[in-house]
Amino acid sequence: MKKYLGIALGIFFSLNLNAQTITLHGAVQFADDHAFNKALLKFEELVKKYYGKPINFVLHRNSELGLEKDYFAYMNQGKAVDYGIVSPAHMSTFAKAAPFIDAPFIFRDIAHWNKVLDADLLKPVADEVAAKAEVMLIGYAGGGTRNIFVNKPVRNLAEMKGLKVRVQGAPIWSRSFAAIGMAPTVIAYNEIYNAIQNGVISAGENEAAGVEAMKFYEVGQYLSITEHAITIRPICFSGKTFKNLPADLQAAILKAGKEAGAYGRQIESSEDAQKLDALEKAGKLKRVPFTDRAQMKRLADPVMIEYAKEIGADQIFAKINAIK
Repeated sequence: MKKYLGIALGIFFSLNLNAQTITLHGAVQFADDHAFNKALLKFEELVKKYYGKPINFVLHRNSELGLEKDYFAYMNQGKAVDYGIVSPAHMSTFAKAAPFIDAPFIFRDIAHWNKVLDADLLKPVADEVAAKAEVMLIGYAGGGTRNIFVNKPVRNLAEMKGLKVRVQGAPIWSRSFAAIGMAPTVIAYNEIYNAIQNGVISAGENEAAGVEAMKFYEVGQYLSITEHAITIRPICFSGKTFKNLPADLQAAILKAGKEAGAYGRQIESSEDAQKLDALEKAGKLKRVPFTDRAQMKRLADPVMIEYAKEIGADQIFAKINAIK
């Protein structure tokens, strides 16, 4: 009798374990036509491919679980969100150097940006985020060139002076934009549209994918081509979740994260001009040439140097600048 009972219990537990397929929850602020979603869906596809066992993914779209700052907090706590794409600005509580990798005027152009990522110069930042926030940066998406959308034409520094512009929460954005002569203010991403509409601010800054997805062109129809930043948007994974996963799934996640990041970069950097062309052709926005970009950068440079020293990122900054 004991023998048959043991066999029955073994079958029960085997079936029960098989039934408990791992489920990973992701989060993103946008719909499936956005580059971030495409990168995360590619991540899901690649993990399934490399893991080779049953696994479930649930991607919570359209800010269903809040904003990127919320996703990062959830991943840090090991609850609700296991993976997502998050702006480095939301990591500054844990790692002061994190927002620096996404700071204005840190990259000369797309070619320079790609070389920095390929050289893995951001590893010290990723290591600090992993140690202090228990969130792993497993790949780097992004690649959108950021410009300023505004409710009036801004063609030069004189017209930019005193411009009330929304910036990200990381201090480097407020300091550099203030040095350039603008009046920066930190406002939540989902409140920008109403803030411009109600006259609280006159402008914001974003890449083409964000301008399109959030319909910022409806309240800021002039796009000043300042090209002041090229985005880096890490694919993040909760360290608390990761350490409880089987080793073969961990390996699949790390491999898939790196490849999905590269996929996301290729998509966003190539789609940038296409999206702006389509919006302008449809009469939804007007691109305005900005003639003082070089001077804009010169005004920001001393702030960048000082800030890099302040947060201990001066060596990273020097290595980034040294790449030709």
